Amino acid sequence: MMREWENNVRKVVPYTPGEQPQDQRVIKLNTNENPYPPSPGFLQAAREWAGEELRLYPDPSAKVLVDAIAAYHGLQPEQVFVGVGSDDVLAMSFLTFFNSSKPILFPDITYSFYDVWAELFRIPYERPRLAEDFSIVPKDYFGENGGVIFPNPNAPTGMDMGLDMVEEILEHNRDVVVIVDEAYVDFGAESALPLIEKYENLLVVRTFSKSRSLAGLRIGYAMGSPVLIKYLNDVKFSFNSYTMDQPTICLGAKALEDEEYFQETLRKIINTREWAEKELRALGFESADSKANFIFATHKDHPAEKIYGLLRQSGIYVRYFDKDRIREHLRISVGTQEEMETLIRFLQENLSSI
Repeated sequence: MMREWENNVRKVVPYTPGEQPQDQRVIKLNTNENPYPPSPGFLQAAREWAGEELRLYPDPSAKVLVDAIAAYHGLQPEQVFVGVGSDDVLAMSFLTFFNSSKPILFPDITYSFYDVWAELFRIPYERPRLAEDFSIVPKDYFGENGGVIFPNPNAPTGMDMGLDMVEEILEHNRDVVVIVDEAYVDFGAESALPLIEKYENLLVVRTFSKSRSLAGLRIGYAMGSPVLIKYLNDVKFSFNSYTMDQPTICLGAKALEDEEYFQETLRKIINTREWAEKELRALGFESADSKANFIFATHKDHPAEKIYGLLRQSGIYVRYFDKDRIREHLRISVGTQEEMETLIRFLQENLSSI
């Protein structure tokens, strides 16, 4: 029976994150974390960080981090906004920019937090259907709308769009804000960042969680025209001035310094991804060429849910989505070469038993 006060509770179906097993002995390929540690220089800085600063409030503008991100990308500080992970940045962007009575648009198969935020903030939305090969169809975003958001590469498919297709969507949406979520762009896709000088309504969102091995630090950021960034900051300072803590601000800036280590880690993940894709196809799996740090695969003979269950029982965690159109697919995060070899070896030995 509904209690009277519950009539005024905002009710939403929450986002379901990937399982976080407590057993450290498992092979964890289900949450798209980077299998390699942060750079040695970052780790040294973390060990040396002065804790006495915690008695003070952090800089609400996060200037040290904003300046470092801007310098890294060749931008001005007023073109950068930072938040507690890209989820915080995206949620703030939904709240700031998607206030029309017209529906916003995002793909039917995509990051499942988008519809959660839309429901939470009472934003009307429509989800254009991906093509049968799971690619985004640009013309589906040409109609009247209240804003557009899509990941590139998309999640959980790992498929990317070329910059020409991204710009095609922008050209047809000059009167609304277009957000390109680039959480996985460093693993092989082309960034829309060069377009922010041409399109004042474009917001590009990134994260330190994937390619920079810092999912536990929670740093996300957006890049766009100064007017977009100002609007984001206005909403942030109306909500919570101190969204980022002092260690995160200081150490986040430090994380951008070791470019050689960063590129080396990317190369290892990309090489392992391409090797694993080839091995999976030899076992009867099908997958599109991924440009992310995961592989979205289906098997022609064996149900995805059964493969998922068999792997999980053996301490190998991958992601299974019990959703329309993708319930026969598994999303497999790219681990170390050794972890992926263990996965392939297990499938070679046990797939026929399903």
